[in-house]
Amino acid sequence: MKKWLSTLKLPHVFTLLFAVTTLVSVASWFVPSGSFERVETQVGTMTKQLVVADSFQVLEKSRSFEGLWLTQEAPEGAASPVSLQGLLSAIPRGLEDSADIIFFIFMMGGVFGILRATGTITATLGWLTQRFEKRVWLLVAVLTVLMGIGGSTLGMGEEFIPLVPVFLLLSKRLGYDRLFGLSVVVLASGIGFAAATTNPFTVNIAQSIAGVPLNSGIGLRAIFFCIAITLTIVHILRYGAKIKADPAASLVADTPDPELEQAELIEPSWRHGAIVATCAVLFLGIMVGVQQGGWWLNDMAGGFLLMGLLAAAIGKLSPARATAAFVHGLGDMVVAALVVGFARGIVVVMNDAQILDSLIFAASSLLDGVGPHLAAQGMLLFQTFLNFFIPSGSGQAAVTMPLMAPLADLQGLTRQTAVFAFQCGDGFSNMVIPTSGSLMAMLLMAQVPYEKWLKFVGPLILQLLLVSAVFLGIAVEINY
Repeated sequence: MKKWLSTLKLPHVFTLLFAVTTLVSVASWFVPSGSFERVETQVGTMTKQLVVADSFQVLEKSRSFEGLWLTQEAPEGAASPVSLQGLLSAIPRGLEDSADIIFFIFMMGGVFGILRATGTITATLGWLTQRFEKRVWLLVAVLTVLMGIGGSTLGMGEEFIPLVPVFLLLSKRLGYDRLFGLSVVVLASGIGFAAATTNPFTVNIAQSIAGVPLNSGIGLRAIFFCIAITLTIVHILRYGAKIKADPAASLVADTPDPELEQAELIEPSWRHGAIVATCAVLFLGIMVGVQQGGWWLNDMAGGFLLMGLLAAAIGKLSPARATAAFVHGLGDMVVAALVVGFARGIVVVMNDAQILDSLIFAASSLLDGVGPHLAAQGMLLFQTFLNFFIPSGSGQAAVTMPLMAPLADLQGLTRQTAVFAFQCGDGFSNMVIPTSGSLMAMLLMAQVPYEKWLKFVGPLILQLLLVSAVFLGIAVEINY
């Protein structure tokens, strides 16, 4: 596998995502169509369309020559495969469907532009470089644990996208490559999101759908989080030590660095400290709003906008300069935000042809009558496979948990175990699937080729899936 990854060359992320969209469109002519009934249900503070178990129906495939080129409305009880028109419009519709995430990323970029203009980011980088130059292991461990806790408890993920340039600069100043800096951001949040304890977008929604008390079973999940985050820190530090000893060993040594705004290190002032403290308080307030008040991306974006306004005031930026910095920050996020919409286009195509439910039904049917241990491992594989097509954690929970919960009952599993299998399968694969808009956006910002990332992260993901399988076995034995 290592040799295969070393020779693998993949196209630009936009080309890759469009190619996958095209393949799915072609497959829609051959893969059977079908659908589950769905009911609108309030899950916590969110309204979700939940699948009704045992309601799957095969739909007749309405094919025609005209349907190759133009989208045709299918007769009642039938489904049309994706036309050329449908394929070409899938990306714009994916952008439309992802508008909340895209504009959240823009807002975050604008706020970080203001923070950059105040000198806070440069001053903070200088302080970190001076304090941790000889103890990089401690810095990596602290940052990874803190961001991991954010992902595990509050479901943070997209919030860290604007941090990528900051970590790239910090990594460079400490003598490492950009993959080292990128890995801290991607892996810390990703591992935390997967090894979730109270993640409102995965664990809480899945538990609500499965009829399990919210935040129950946290003990086993907390132990799992500690092991997963430890493996991650070791993986990052081992790679860092390797390239520190031999810079030529860097996986991205043969690819050009992204253009980053370099600035002379400046001495932190009281204004910088006040901005950091203000941002920290507001950030905690935003996270409380997410956990307790049902805030979503628009509410969070408003909180970050307030953060930018206060930072501009404390940093004594004029309105003109603050606006210019905000616009510049928006520009830095354009490509990263568009990647999210391109990735969403794949789901749009599958929904148009109504083949997604067919894949879900076929995969879930394989788990019938296999026994509790095999069923638990099968659920892990099922959720990992399905995440390629439904990279949204809450969306995947809404589709799969109404099926997995009763299936767990039939196989002698607790529903808590089914929830645990869901969170592991949904979470860890987010760090490797090309349909994850956040992952592809961060790779693009760091100009790390997708195949290089796979080579770096592949061994860690295999370890984490193995640990997940072991914990699922324990969960079955202790009737978790």
